[in-house]
Amino acid sequence: MQTAEIRRRFLEHFEKRGHTVVPSASLVSPDPSLLFTVAGMVPFIPYLTGREPAPYPRATSVQKCVRTLDIEEVGKTTRHGTFFQMNGNFSFGDYFKDDAIRLAWELVTGSVDDGGLGLDPERIWPTVYLDDDEAFRAWETFVPAERIQRRGKEDNYWHTGAPGPAGPCSEIHYDRGPAYGPDGGPEGDPTGDRFLEIWNLVFMQYERGPGEGKDFPILGELPKKNIDTGMGLERVAFLLQGVENMYEIDEVAPVLHRAAELAGVTYGADRDADVRLRVVADHVRSGMMLISDGITPGNEGRGYILRRLLRRAVRSMKLLGVEDASLPLLLPVSRDAMSASYPELVTDFERISRVAYAEEEAFRRTLVAGTALFDTEVRRAKESGTPALSGEQAFSLHDTYGFPIDVTLEMAAEQGVTVDEAGFRALMAEQRARARADSRAKRAGSVDVAVYGRLLEQHGPTDWQAYETLRTDSRVLGVVGDDGSDAVVTPGGVSRVVLDRTPFYAESGGQVADAGELVWDGGRAEVLDVQRPVKGLVAHQVRVLEGELRPGVELTAEVDEEWRRSACQAHSGTHVVHAALRQVLGPQALQSGSYNRPGYLRLDFAWQGALDPEQRHDVEDVANAAVRADHAVRALQMTLPEAREFGALALFGETYGEQVRVVEIGGPWSRELCGGTHVRGSAQIGTLALTGESSVGSGVRRVEAVVGLEGFRYLARERDLVRQLADLLKTPQDGLVERVSGMLSRLRDVDRELAELRGQQTLAVAGELAAAARDVSGVQVVTGSPAGLAAGDLRTLALDVRGRLPAERPGVVLLASEAGGKVALVAAVTPLAQQRGLSANTVLRAAAVPVGGRGGGKADVAQGGGTDPAGIPAALAAGVEAIGAAGA
Repeated sequence: MQTAEIRRRFLEHFEKRGHTVVPSASLVSPDPSLLFTVAGMVPFIPYLTGREPAPYPRATSVQKCVRTLDIEEVGKTTRHGTFFQMNGNFSFGDYFKDDAIRLAWELVTGSVDDGGLGLDPERIWPTVYLDDDEAFRAWETFVPAERIQRRGKEDNYWHTGAPGPAGPCSEIHYDRGPAYGPDGGPEGDPTGDRFLEIWNLVFMQYERGPGEGKDFPILGELPKKNIDTGMGLERVAFLLQGVENMYEIDEVAPVLHRAAELAGVTYGADRDADVRLRVVADHVRSGMMLISDGITPGNEGRGYILRRLLRRAVRSMKLLGVEDASLPLLLPVSRDAMSASYPELVTDFERISRVAYAEEEAFRRTLVAGTALFDTEVRRAKESGTPALSGEQAFSLHDTYGFPIDVTLEMAAEQGVTVDEAGFRALMAEQRARARADSRAKRAGSVDVAVYGRLLEQHGPTDWQAYETLRTDSRVLGVVGDDGSDAVVTPGGVSRVVLDRTPFYAESGGQVADAGELVWDGGRAEVLDVQRPVKGLVAHQVRVLEGELRPGVELTAEVDEEWRRSACQAHSGTHVVHAALRQVLGPQALQSGSYNRPGYLRLDFAWQGALDPEQRHDVEDVANAAVRADHAVRALQMTLPEAREFGALALFGETYGEQVRVVEIGGPWSRELCGGTHVRGSAQIGTLALTGESSVGSGVRRVEAVVGLEGFRYLARERDLVRQLADLLKTPQDGLVERVSGMLSRLRDVDRELAELRGQQTLAVAGELAAAARDVSGVQVVTGSPAGLAAGDLRTLALDVRGRLPAERPGVVLLASEAGGKVALVAAVTPLAQQRGLSANTVLRAAAVPVGGRGGGKADVAQGGGTDPAGIPAALAAGVEAIGAAGA
């Protein structure tokens, strides 16, 4: 039975039994403490814990998951993988143990003809928690008591590791037969190879207290008992497909076999090759799924994990002997294997493949540069007698060349060298700590955020009115000095001020903070920056211009109206440019970051390769058409699921609350989750002009634009420049391109003519110099100082002169030339002179000293330079002296 069919049967089974089918959430976890969705229950945590009311009493899903804690073990065993799928059914205070067990049994043992999975009921072994008699009795309805085993907290008790929901669980194991291990059920099978766990039913019924490990008290029963189950789709697939492990199922094996074919190896014939093939099969699939959910390779967080997966796959193929790019040959295979379950892989494959292939190409370049450095460091380590790389060396490979530490570890192990991994981790931690400190400093300056936490606790959250007004009557709750204490700020002083209410927009979502003033009786301060040092509190960095500012002062907070207007134009312009990019390039051109300030915006988006002039023109044209159409701009509050159903775009990697704000421009044309300030109609954006387009990383492009008055000024400057050029060249503006093109063509012709003249001049000079050769200790020596020749031309001349000297006698040419206050030196030695022990290197080094220079090369030709043209005669003399000494 194919994996997609197992998935379909699972969802259909529970849908027929009153469950709402919930699509898989993104691999980007909604839980800010997690990089990825690591379990099927993660999207349902708010409902299972009671933080939010569930929108349905029963649900079922097949959730995409990624776990990377054991990434180094992938391939070494057949148990470890990164991407997997978890089938689950959930009850939020509806049914409990009896029904959960019955529903699972009906699916697992139901006949294939009736929509079940058709597993042999005689080979099912359930486990329950030690004292869970209720679950034991429920299982006795279907399974003999001797096949139901009781296990302890480590195996059959679920909790989060912290105070909160907890409860016993029941695992369903399937007996694969004597060939896989001894009899005795799950308790007698420590490896789990014979009695394979395929499903875990969690009975969430208790509230646990604080405690470590298995030692925690049970405080009582939950008011609502929930069911949370997880069936490993890949495990059930390899059972039903009659293969040995998850690497051999229909959704994974095609990549493994294609990789083996490319490498010219047979899977199962060599352990090391098998490990690498499994790494490739797992990582190609996982990388594809992560890119599909909007993640792009990077050096931090999710992006780093993706980069690591793709680069491990590429390196594994290289170790298998495949030198050419491998992802273009493997990724389509994985797409075809997974598309029955995820059709979006086909429709979005152009974007997915561009990101993956660009990362492989970047890593192939990295391998060339980084491997050279690695080999040098390893050689030095071995020569020093301590075959180990320091943490600093490993960090340099990572920071400078993008080598993941596991690649460094693998390469070191292959050469019998150890790596100070702890030292590397410490340096990485220092780097991250600096980044976090910079971020905190931006939000809170040098002040401990605990100071703001106390203000929040004492006064509650700031009454933030940036959407409603540009002016509020406010009271100073706290003036926070650098030492964290309340302060009185006098004229010229800069400090941070917390108000009870404010109209100022605090920097977030790529939009800079508002500018404006605080005015009170006898005083005035300018607002320099606005941040949210802790959630719910707004802090204003101000410079006092007049009077004294202290806690308790009643004042007026007023935003600079022109600043806000221009900021709104830029932010709305960002949304318009994003929508225009998606219309012109396709839906895969998703925003990955933005920044906007009054009059200016930049937007980063997923795309491979530079935009051509026609695409840039089209994007600008679509954006300005939307401006001219004066689309209505409105902001809507809704739940996150409602926003997704509404078609609102979210920035991948961002964390959103359950209630979100959707900004819509022109209805469905542009709908994005956004907390920024905006114009009321798109015509208020004004002139919009693209000013630049560039790369900011693998698979990410950046466009820049100016809007409003800045857009008009930009176009006015362009107009003035065109007019000035037309006047200077005395040509109509519409003929400017042809005129400049003609001038450039003539200049190229002149350059060619000059090059020919210089060549003829060089030939003439070469003949004269060769004719003036003199004998020095039996060696033909030519010296000269033709003026105005650059190093390249001087080298060409020296080689020409050497070629004119009689071959039957040894010869040396030494030339020097001044150009632009610098000295160029070239020495050229004939083969016969080299046989007599003469070296161009020796001659050149002697000549370089009088001109304050240095240089070098090979025995036949060497060149260098100097900074003292006055020393040229002495340089030529020193060179001749060196020739005489060597010739004698």
